[in-house]
Amino acid sequence: MTYKETIEYLYSQLPMFHREGKIAYKANLDNIKKFTEALGSPQNKFKSIHVAGTNGKGSVCHMLASILQEAGYKTGLFTSPHLIDFRERIRINGIMVPEEYIIAFVKENMNLLDKIQPSFFEMTAAMAFDYFEKEKIDIAVLETGLGGRLDATNIVNPVVTAITNISSDHTDILGETLEQIAGEKAGIIKPNIAVIIGESIPETRQVFVEKAKQSNSKLIFAEENYSLENSSISYPDKQFISIKRPTVNKSQKYTLDLLGNYQTKNLITVLSIVDELRNSGISIEEKALFAGLERTIQNTGLMGRWQILARRPFIVADTGHNEEGLKAVVKQLKKTPCKKLHIIYGMVKDKNVKKALSVLPKNAIYYFTKASIPRALDEQILLKEGKMMYLSGKSFPTVKDALETARKQAQSDDCIYIGGSTFVVGEAIKEFLK
Repeated sequence: MTYKETIEYLYSQLPMFHREGKIAYKANLDNIKKFTEALGSPQNKFKSIHVAGTNGKGSVCHMLASILQEAGYKTGLFTSPHLIDFRERIRINGIMVPEEYIIAFVKENMNLLDKIQPSFFEMTAAMAFDYFEKEKIDIAVLETGLGGRLDATNIVNPVVTAITNISSDHTDILGETLEQIAGEKAGIIKPNIAVIIGESIPETRQVFVEKAKQSNSKLIFAEENYSLENSSISYPDKQFISIKRPTVNKSQKYTLDLLGNYQTKNLITVLSIVDELRNSGISIEEKALFAGLERTIQNTGLMGRWQILARRPFIVADTGHNEEGLKAVVKQLKKTPCKKLHIIYGMVKDKNVKKALSVLPKNAIYYFTKASIPRALDEQILLKEGKMMYLSGKSFPTVKDALETARKQAQSDDCIYIGGSTFVVGEAIKEFLK
C-alpha cells in the first residue's frame, strides 16, 4: 500500500471521533491496553508528560516540546487532531513521523487491527508509543484526545501531569456540568505524580483537590505561582509577555512566536510545568526555556493558533471552537485594526450551535460553510441558525468557495477570520499552501 492508501484504509476501517463523533468513542481502556501489550508496552520505555484540558492543551504541549528540544532532549510529541497531514500527530524534535513507518506499522499489525478493532485514536496512540520507543526518545509530550480518565493516552506513567483548564465541551460524553467534566479530566492524575492546574474556577477546584489527595499527588495551581503583568504583540511574528511571581519583586519578559492573546494563560501553565520538571531532575536551562518559547512554531510546526495567513486583507485562522475558545478569539478580533470584518465559519454537528453563535460579533459579514467530513454541520442549517442570532451572510458548500468569495469581497484594509471547526481551519490553511 502507498501512504495515501494506508491512511484511506485507516479512515474507512477504524471509527474516528473527529470525523464521525460520539459513535467512535470507546468508553474504556481495554483496546489500547491489548494493543500496546501486543507491541511490548512501548509507552513504559520512555519518560512522558501528560496534558489534558478543554482549551490550550495543544499549545501547551507544543511549547513544552519546543523547550525540551532546545534543552537538548530527543523529544516526542503526540497531539490531535491534525490539520492537513495525519503525520502532524506524531513528531520527534518537530519532524513528522515518516510515511514509510506508518505504512510498515499498519502492514505489520493488520491482523492485530482486525482482531482488536481499535478506534482511530487508539491505533494512533499505539503507533506513536511504538515509534517513540523504536526511535529511543528521551521524553514525550502527550496530549489527551478527549477527556482524560478513559483517553487512550491514559496508560502512561508520566513524570508530570497537567490540566490546562475546564470549560463546557463534549458534554454528551464528558458530562453536563463543569464538575463532571473536571472529574473526567482529573482521571489523568496518577499516584504520587505532581499535577499542575493551569486555570481553576470555584466549580472545579475542589474536584482537583480531592483527586490529588486520593492519589497522594502534589497539586500545583499555576495561577498561584505566576501572574500576567502585561502583554503586547509586535507584528509580524512576536508576542511579548511579562510575567510576575508573587515571591519575586521583578517581572520576567518572555517572547513567543504564538500570537494569540490567550497564550498568556498557556504560558503560565507551561512555566509551572517546567518548574516541576526541574524538580523531578530534568535539566532545563533558562536559555532553553526562552529559546523554546520564541521558536515554538519553528521547532514543532504548530498551526491554526491565531495563524496569520495574509496581510492585505488581514486573514487569520484559529481553531478555537467551543464557547470559551471563541470568546478569546473574538476578544482579540475586536482589538485588531479592521475596516470591515468577514467571518468564514463552519461547525460540526455535535456542538452547541446556539451557544457558539451567540459569542460571535453581529457587525460582520458571514460566509457559513462546512468542512469535507461526515460530521460537518450543513451550511444551510448554520446559515438559518445564524440569521436567528442576527448574523448576516450567505452559505457556501465548501471552505474553498467561502474563502474565494471572502477574498474577492474584502477590501485591503478589511479582516477575514476563519474558524468554528478545526477542519474548516485545516482546509483553509491548505488552500494557502497550494
